[in-house]
Amino acid sequence: MENSGESQRPHLPVLYQEIIQAIQPGRKKRYVDLTLGAGGHSWGLLDASRPDGELLGLDVDPIALALAQSRLTEFGKQASTVLASYTRLSHQLSNKGWETVDGIVIDLGASSMQFDSADRGFSFREDGPLDMRFDPSSHLTAGDIVNNWDQDEIADVIFKFGEERRSRRIAAAIVKNRPFESTKELADLISKTQKGPNKSRLHPATLTFQALRIAVNGELDAIEQVLPQALEALAPGGRFAVISFHSLEDRIVKHFFRSHSRDQHDESLPFSPVIRKASIKLINRKPILPSAAEVNKNPRARSAKLRVIEKIVA
Repeated sequence: MENSGESQRPHLPVLYQEIIQAIQPGRKKRYVDLTLGAGGHSWGLLDASRPDGELLGLDVDPIALALAQSRLTEFGKQASTVLASYTRLSHQLSNKGWETVDGIVIDLGASSMQFDSADRGFSFREDGPLDMRFDPSSHLTAGDIVNNWDQDEIADVIFKFGEERRSRRIAAAIVKNRPFESTKELADLISKTQKGPNKSRLHPATLTFQALRIAVNGELDAIEQVLPQALEALAPGGRFAVISFHSLEDRIVKHFFRSHSRDQHDESLPFSPVIRKASIKLINRKPILPSAAEVNKNPRARSAKLRVIEKIVA
């Protein structure tokens, strides 16, 4: 459990200090952590808003939720945690009776805790079942995709969500050699499709595993669903911080933020009237990246990008 003692503080999540600085937590304010994980960002927000800041944390992973609940115990009723998808943000705020909040954080993608659990099937470096579900109660698994979908569907997933140029070759190899039961079987097969020496620092299976994970969890659709809900939930002056780890996520966030930070005009009319006023301002026009020191301590942080916006009165 985290507390103010440095020796008892757990491993800090990615861009921890940057998130606290971005959200600017204070007394008697309300926050939402849309991807609670192990509770690191939430602990920081509550610690910085003592003694009366409040936080609602959401996560679809019951294992992560239990760990976060343990870490946030010291804050008592100030910390509320719910087993729920962040796509249900508006519903969860209504259940809690909160009309607006002062800060929202979302840390997209899979967590280190999930990657490090071989039985969750996220990692090609550890042998485990072809699962990859954030929510263990959901139905679709990575095994369902590679063992049951047709070749064109698999290739489309790998290309669209992994931006893998070898998608057709990999899909053909998968269909020819299936069924697959483990992550190692699949990763070894993908490695064999690599022609010539691997000049990339990425493992040959990296992009395919990313694509399968995104497809299994509907991650990009979920991001598009939650962004407008988060803007609606923010009070004027409230801030929303988004950490992404690959270009597909970051592109959605960047375009959404840019669109809502500018007045929208009706270009079909000659006098081009404003049809929607800007509702946010960009705190950082370029993404905030982890420091060299953080990447040295945690190599998984190297691809993280943080974008922050502030709600303004439209």
